[in-house]
Amino acid sequence: MTEARRPNTALAGGIMMASLLLSRVLGILRDMIMAWTFGQGPETDAYVLAFQIPDLLFFLIAGGALSSAFIPVFSEYLHTGREDEAWKIFGTVTTVMSLFITAFIVVAFVFAEPLTGIVAPYKSGDLTPLIVHISRILLPAQFAFFIGGLMFGTLYARHSFVAPGMGPNFYNLGIIFGAVVLSHFVTPGIVGMGWGALGGALVGNLVVPFWVMRKLGSPFRPSLDLSHPGVRQVFRLMAPVVFGLSLPGVYGMIMRALGTAYPDGVNTALEYANKLQQAPLGIFGQSLAIAAFPALSQFFAQKRMDLYRDQLLKTMRTVVYLTMPVSALMFALSDEIVSAVFQYGKFTAANADLVSGGLRMFCFGIACWCLHPVLMRAFFAVQNTLTPVVLGTLTTFVFLGTAMALQRTPLGYLGLPLAGSLASLALVIVMIVFTVRTVGDFGVREFLVATAKLAAAAALCGLAAKGLALALPHGEGLGRNAMALAKLAFLGLGGAWVYYFLTLKMGFAETGYVARALERVSRRKPFRAAEPNEGEPRG
Repeated sequence: MTEARRPNTALAGGIMMASLLLSRVLGILRDMIMAWTFGQGPETDAYVLAFQIPDLLFFLIAGGALSSAFIPVFSEYLHTGREDEAWKIFGTVTTVMSLFITAFIVVAFVFAEPLTGIVAPYKSGDLTPLIVHISRILLPAQFAFFIGGLMFGTLYARHSFVAPGMGPNFYNLGIIFGAVVLSHFVTPGIVGMGWGALGGALVGNLVVPFWVMRKLGSPFRPSLDLSHPGVRQVFRLMAPVVFGLSLPGVYGMIMRALGTAYPDGVNTALEYANKLQQAPLGIFGQSLAIAAFPALSQFFAQKRMDLYRDQLLKTMRTVVYLTMPVSALMFALSDEIVSAVFQYGKFTAANADLVSGGLRMFCFGIACWCLHPVLMRAFFAVQNTLTPVVLGTLTTFVFLGTAMALQRTPLGYLGLPLAGSLASLALVIVMIVFTVRTVGDFGVREFLVATAKLAAAAALCGLAAKGLALALPHGEGLGRNAMALAKLAFLGLGGAWVYYFLTLKMGFAETGYVARALERVSRRKPFRAAEPNEGEPRG
């Protein structure tokens, strides 16, 4: 048996975390500029809802599963001495999906108006033309996301993470350019953000990965030969997702649709709150899941399930360790976050209250949403896409029922993000149960005990931060924003340090990862990745 060499997931995770951190920072800057320039009203609602049709296209043809189904198969051929066949699979899948996606884009472009009535059912008909116009601008970007995802997949399999990590950054920069520059050349100005999104998607998801692949010597030969067993395997793994509603983005689509029942501005408020919640999802959940995925796929291909389970447990523990304090502090300091990020220009105090209320409801699900991509890839790595899709579809219907029920309570629009948080918890629980059935016990009891301890430590930090935030003055005008920033810096960093020392006293090995990162920053000594037996889970 070939010796299973551990890929450097610490380095990969660091690269992806840094790239996605930059992406989230740019994403927040993008939303700040949108709020400052356009406020929160009908036009911003139209822009938010314009993503419904492209997102519908993405989920209908299994965009999220395309690269996740492709990477394990491509990796298996690449790491078992069949590189020529791996590239043949890439060429065929890319050619077939290019034709398929183009056809879907054309159909969605033609029928954009009736589709808008489905995905934004309660919105005023006066906004429909604007929603349709921006939707049609955004639709070609889906081609870049699909095919770019395949190119990124080849880079992930070869443990090249820098270019894939930069894709979302070009996308956000494009939207910022659209808001700052292009908005002055189109009417209404919000349309400029749509054109910026299209340009950013093409550059970040097609031009950049294509250039990197060319530099690495990646062959591409267009082909429609579906007879290769690897090609059939990719589409077999994708098939269940085509008919399922498994991805967390579906929750966002449903939330936007149900949010159209509320006054103008609520859709934008929920979108802003959701984007703030997604910052830790991208920085911690997605980055660590992406970094661990090639290793999980490799260990499965090499029949080393002991290494597979060890890698899965360590990744999940790291995700929970990092996201628990973030959830607690974002909940405690939600007013300060929204004030510091959005409350400028045309964005009013009433707008801020709508966003901060939604953010608090989203905070309950942050840790679970960050675990979700890890668990999804745990299944995809063993080439099992059916189980997570079935589980995701069932919990999607649970979410829909819960959201509609909570809407009828005094919570109103806040019932939508709360329903999403509850559904994320249910989804993670059932996915852990079925993960154990699929790959064996990876240390679930140990994981749950550690999670409970981490939640208690985070709650203490959050309560202390909230108490101090209420005791400190709020300020007025620009002084309010400055005070909010000061509170975030002081209470956020202070809370993080308290959490670090609490978990250090509890004996969590993950504190060692933080210490090594700090050593690298302070340059006391070179940073090194953990050895295979270093930092075994405890606590």
